[in-house]
Amino acid sequence: MSGSVHGHQVMQLMLTHGSALTKQELKTLMHTNFGADTRYHTCSAAEMDAEMLIEFLEGKGKFIPSEGGITTAADKICNH
Repeated sequence: MSGSVHGHQVMQLMLTHGSALTKQELKTLMHTNFGADTRYHTCSAAEMDAEMLIEFLEGKGKFIPSEGGITTAADKICNH
């Protein structure tokens, strides 16, 4: 699948996955679910690849560091 996927969908994927991921594992999960050539966007940015989106979300405080990598929480996903 290619096209543009909203960062909310990636965060939802992380919630569905249910356990901490390293950034590389998250990137692999994104490629598996959305395709390696998929571009990502958020409410305030566009045309990002998987690595750029991960860095963007991390910079926005959307990830929770844990022993096994990173997780997220439903309350970190904006509702607009």
